[in-house]
Amino acid sequence: MKFLDEAKVYIRSGDGGNGCVAFRREKFIEFGGPSGGNGGRGGDVIIESVDGLNTLIDYRYQQHFKAQKGGNGMGKDRHGANGKSIVLKVPVGTQVFDEDRETLLHDFTELGETFVLAKGGNGGFGNAHFKSSTNRAPRNANPGAPGEERWIWLRLKLIADAGLVGLPNAGKSTFLSVVSAARPKIADYPFTTLHPQLGVVNFGGREFVLADIPGLIEGAHEGAGLGDRFLGHVERCRVLLHLVDATCEHAGKAYKTVRTELEAYEGQLADKIEIVALNKIDAVAPDELKKQKDRLKRAAKKTPLLLSGATGEGVQDALRALVDVIGEAPVSNKAKGQAEPWATPVPQG
Repeated sequence: MKFLDEAKVYIRSGDGGNGCVAFRREKFIEFGGPSGGNGGRGGDVIIESVDGLNTLIDYRYQQHFKAQKGGNGMGKDRHGANGKSIVLKVPVGTQVFDEDRETLLHDFTELGETFVLAKGGNGGFGNAHFKSSTNRAPRNANPGAPGEERWIWLRLKLIADAGLVGLPNAGKSTFLSVVSAARPKIADYPFTTLHPQLGVVNFGGREFVLADIPGLIEGAHEGAGLGDRFLGHVERCRVLLHLVDATCEHAGKAYKTVRTELEAYEGQLADKIEIVALNKIDAVAPDELKKQKDRLKRAAKKTPLLLSGATGEGVQDALRALVDVIGEAPVSNKAKGQAEPWATPVPQG
C-alpha cells in the first residue's frame, strides 16, 4: 500500500426532488382536490474519521463523489424518497481544506468524528401543500433546490506523541526499528525513508507513538531533496528527538541546518520541546566523539544525549527523556491504533 498524504476531491450533494402537480380523480369522489406530493431531500456529503486507515490512497483512484438526488413527488399524495447520503472515510489526523488550500474546514483529531461537507437540496412542495381555504385547486409546485458542489483538499497529518528529525542518514530509521516493532527500510545511503513511518514504543509501562519522517537537507523549505512537506506529520507531536550523526563532518553545523529548516516551516515546529542526541557514537573514536559533542553542545546550547541505535547504548536514556515530556496521557487515545499497520508494541526498557 502506497502512502498518500494529500488528495484533491470533488464533491456534490444531491439535488432535491421536484414537487408534483396532480389532482385526485376517482369515481364517486365529486370534489377530488389537489394530491401532488412533495419532492424528497437530496443526500448529504459527509466525511468521517475511521479506524484502520493510515493513508489517503483511496482518493487517488476516485476523486468525484456525488450523493443521490431526492425522488420527485407523485400523485395520490406520494412524497419522493430522500436521497442517500455518501460518506467519505478518512484516517484520524486528516484536515479538510477548501479549494484555496488555506481555508481549514475541519480537522479530524478523534476517532468517529463526522462533518457535513455539503448539504443536500430541499425537496420542492407539491400542489397539495398549497391548498388552503381560499385556494382550493392550486396548480403550482416547487422545483427541488440544487445541491452544493465544491473541490476540497484532504491533507493527512499523522498523530504521534514524539517525532524524529535530522539530516538524511542520521540513524532515525535504525532508532525507530530498535525501540519499536516497525521495520522501516534501512540502508547506508541518503533518503532511504521516502514516507513517514510510525512505531509504538513501550517504555516503563507507558506506550507512546513515535514518528519517523524523511531527512531534511539545506534548502528543503525551497524544495531541495524531498522538501519539507513531510514536516506536517510531526506538527502534532509534543516533543522532537533531534538526531545528529557523530560521523558527519561537523555536528554543530548539521544541527543548525535542520534547525534552520524547522524555523522556515510555518507549523511552529521550532517552538516545540527538543531533545538533542548524538547518534552513532560507536562509529567514532573517543577523541572525535568529544569534539563532536562539544560542537553540538555549543550549537544547541544544551548537553546532548549520546546514543547508538546499532548497539543500543544510550537508547534507554533517550526514551526516558521522551516519556518525561510526553507524560501519562498520550496525544490521542487512538494514536496507538493508528500505528498498528506499521507496528505492534514491543516491550522496551
